[in-house]
Amino acid sequence: MLDERELATRPIVQESVQHNARTVSNIRALTASLFGVAAGTLGLESFPGFIFYAVGTAVVSVLIFAFKAESNPKAYFWRPLQDLWAGDMFGGLMSFVLTWTLLYNLAKA
Repeated sequence: MLDERELATRPIVQESVQHNARTVSNIRALTASLFGVAAGTLGLESFPGFIFYAVGTAVVSVLIFAFKAESNPKAYFWRPLQDLWAGDMFGGLMSFVLTWTLLYNLAKA
């Protein structure tokens, strides 16, 4: 938990925290759909498709950590583990499955 001295030297601005969370959510939603397009086009089925999504989401998390959070997620997120690494992983799963099945069926037709 943050103590009083840390809050005095590094105040938390709620608008900035919300903006950062929205940015990560938008990136994850877009990449989940793109991963679905890739998995459907590649013809992945069942477990390999979900592994593809999990690996892709991990890569996106690393890229957000390296480039957007500048390797210091504590400066940009209230709860770095939840907001950066695990946030919206399951929300993006629905977009992934939707585009995955759509493109898979279109590729087979």
